[in-house]
Amino acid sequence: MKNIYTQLSFSCSKIVTQQYSTSFSSAVRMLSPKIRRAIYSIYGFVRFADEIVDSFVTYNQEELLNDFEKSYYQAFKNNISLNPILHSFQETVKKYNIEDALIQSFLKSMRADLHKTNYSTQEDYETYIYGSADVVGLMCLKVFTNGNTEKYELLKEPAMRLGSAFQKVNFLRDIKEDYEVLNRSYFPNINLKNLSPDDKKLIISEIKEDFKEAYKGVVRLPLESRFGVYTAYRYYLKLLRKLETTPSHKIMDARIRVSDFMKVNLLAKSFIRFKLNIL
Repeated sequence: MKNIYTQLSFSCSKIVTQQYSTSFSSAVRMLSPKIRRAIYSIYGFVRFADEIVDSFVTYNQEELLNDFEKSYYQAFKNNISLNPILHSFQETVKKYNIEDALIQSFLKSMRADLHKTNYSTQEDYETYIYGSADVVGLMCLKVFTNGNTEKYELLKEPAMRLGSAFQKVNFLRDIKEDYEVLNRSYFPNINLKNLSPDDKKLIISEIKEDFKEAYKGVVRLPLESRFGVYTAYRYYLKLLRKLETTPSHKIMDARIRVSDFMKVNLLAKSFIRFKLNIL
């Protein structure tokens, strides 16, 4: 009967992914069925932690995050949790040998969001991005390489750069909410009260370099994961281009999005390029 519960738990992680991110959910559907549920479980875990520090402002967020962490380790120890998100995640962690250091780095960055509002140095900025994004890319890479240590080490740096690129795009897209609602300023030495065209250009240039280095790894991923990751890569690159062509003051006024029509168009073009092997 536990198998039924485990399957249900992975289904819950899938629902979390679908409800919170249609774009990421679409990319996961492009992965091989053999690895989809593991990626759903990783997303479910990181999404719940992120919700605690971003959304549950009327509750004791620190206590919730501590309880979430303790419950995960209890689940890992007992091989089961009545929290289906934690149950499915601990199954994935064990199956793919995801290092605990990656999980701890992620939780450290989540915990920083409870207290730290300004990342004034490059070191603080990079440390936060490593924990909040790079390690998530490495968790997924563990699934993609499935025990192939040589392949994992080869693709490790590009996976981190892709995580960084995605996170920085999110920072730029969500800059208004982060600054005005959550009182956070992630980009060091940038005046968010008046985001200048030069400042925006500098941020865009940094993200483009991340995408350039990440692409070297995307095209070398195993076939089971290559198309799904490439789809996510193309979506975020399109979002970056929209941000690049949007005046600085408008980025601070509204959240820039990629339309559903554009998403479908991107998916179709990505599929054609993938099938023709011209990534």
